[in-house]
Amino acid sequence: MSNLEKFAELGLSEQSLLAISHKGFEEPTPIQKLTIPLLLKNEKDIVGQAQTGTGKTAAFGLPIMDKLEENTGKVQVLILAPTRELAVQVAEEMNSFRGGRSIGILPIYGGQAYEQQLRRLKQGVEVVVGTPGRVIDHLNRGTLNLKNIKFMVLDEADEMLNMGFIEDIELILSKTPEEKRVLLFSATMPTRIVQLAEKYMGEYEVIKDQIKQLTVDLTDQIYFEVRASDKFEALCRIIDVEKEFYALVFCRTKMKVDHVANALIDRGYDAAALHGDISQAQRERILEKFKKQRISILVATDVAARGIDIDSLTHVLNYSIPHDPESYVHRIGRTGRAGKQGTAITFITPSEYRQLMQIQRVSKSEIRKEMLPNVKDLIKLKRDRIVSEINELIIAGGHEENMHVANELLAKYPGDQVIAALLSHAYKDEFSAEKYTEIHEPGLTRKPESESRSEYSPDQEGITRLFIALGRKDDMYPKKLVNMIQQEAMVDAHLIRDVQIYDNFSFANVPFEEAEHIIETFRGKGKDKKPLIVAAKGKDNSAPRKDFRSGKPSKDYENKSGKGKIRRKKRF
Repeated sequence: MSNLEKFAELGLSEQSLLAISHKGFEEPTPIQKLTIPLLLKNEKDIVGQAQTGTGKTAAFGLPIMDKLEENTGKVQVLILAPTRELAVQVAEEMNSFRGGRSIGILPIYGGQAYEQQLRRLKQGVEVVVGTPGRVIDHLNRGTLNLKNIKFMVLDEADEMLNMGFIEDIELILSKTPEEKRVLLFSATMPTRIVQLAEKYMGEYEVIKDQIKQLTVDLTDQIYFEVRASDKFEALCRIIDVEKEFYALVFCRTKMKVDHVANALIDRGYDAAALHGDISQAQRERILEKFKKQRISILVATDVAARGIDIDSLTHVLNYSIPHDPESYVHRIGRTGRAGKQGTAITFITPSEYRQLMQIQRVSKSEIRKEMLPNVKDLIKLKRDRIVSEINELIIAGGHEENMHVANELLAKYPGDQVIAALLSHAYKDEFSAEKYTEIHEPGLTRKPESESRSEYSPDQEGITRLFIALGRKDDMYPKKLVNMIQQEAMVDAHLIRDVQIYDNFSFANVPFEEAEHIIETFRGKGKDKKPLIVAAKGKDNSAPRKDFRSGKPSKDYENKSGKGKIRRKKRF
């Protein structure tokens, strides 16, 4: 059976088959086999669990194209995506599925001039692919009409949840007609996404790629147990010990991405940061450099890494442990491709061990523990590697143009001194133990900062005190508060400690990295869309004295308008 016949069996039209032929698709992926017939044959909504790289866009794009009317000038399809890059990518894919049909497709996203989008919308298009914020802007302006929508697609729904777009999505859904088909695709299925489906979708069919279909047989999975403050040093040692390191490094927050990427650059590594605050033009330049391996390390958030599809990655490194097993599988699936061996590395702190074991159990992965190389062994390995490289250069020959310089030096100095000087010049401090700082076993007593670290590290130990704008008057109590944060932000309950409930507000202590994620999750969820949870700012980052007459924090507590910042201890 030919490749086109396999797609034809799914019920696609001749025009779609022509588009498939031009794109060179070899055979339908599992998600395409499940989705395309359902979209073509019945009228049910669809909830699909699918990862990037599984052919998801074609799974909904091809059958949607077969069901659209041409040359109407009316928007019949709205596809929501979490990021500008993904919106552009999906629009380009949809455009490639037209197969000669007269169907207008327009991406709309922030960062692009309104004039261009307004002109195209006025001319009339059948498919709009947009980010939630820009779609709402056009709805408010009255420049986007959704009255004729036949299909509403929520792509990467879990990432839109993580980015705080759920309320925006609900607003957009409320502006669409009831008679439409809703297609929701998500790599993971947190409770909030399931609730969204149940509230806004009619009778729907659930399709799901099993995790076992997504795991990668050629990926060697390793974890290292380290202190949070030693993660950066551990990363540098791993980079140096590997002969090749062309990798994606995942962090949970934008701030952590910037810290790690900048620290790597300061150490002399070819690294770059990628997250949602980076402009589209800059993002494209970074990805182009990474694909051409002019950058060997890309530090990114999960959201920013969506759509990156590179077969030659040697490593994926979880600097921050993923929230759930499916996210773990999705991350590590980016290496070990095209028949090449890949390595997935995860850093965990002692408190995250249970979470890792849960990931291992649910994802049916084999993740083994390894020990970080010590400095002595690392330097020996570097020396051996350089000796091997020089041996290969000598055997290869072709150094005649430099022989007169070599002979001139050897006439003046002993050969060993010449070689040693050249090595010192070429590799500078590569063999210096001072380049590395000490890593302590988790749980051991720490030396004072001045004794243990001599340079900046992006990992800061410490606890952040959170201020929560809910208290007893809101029927809040410690367990309820912990459950709320755990369910919304997907943070382990045991990391939320020292909960204190007052009449009008509450406090809780969490590790710095989790604090960033929690604050981002609850941004805009308080009264008048103010932050519901912010970082407390007071003496020693602790709970303020309570003014018992007003039930509010005393005057020495500064947290006005949700502007409290996370206090961090400097390491200079």
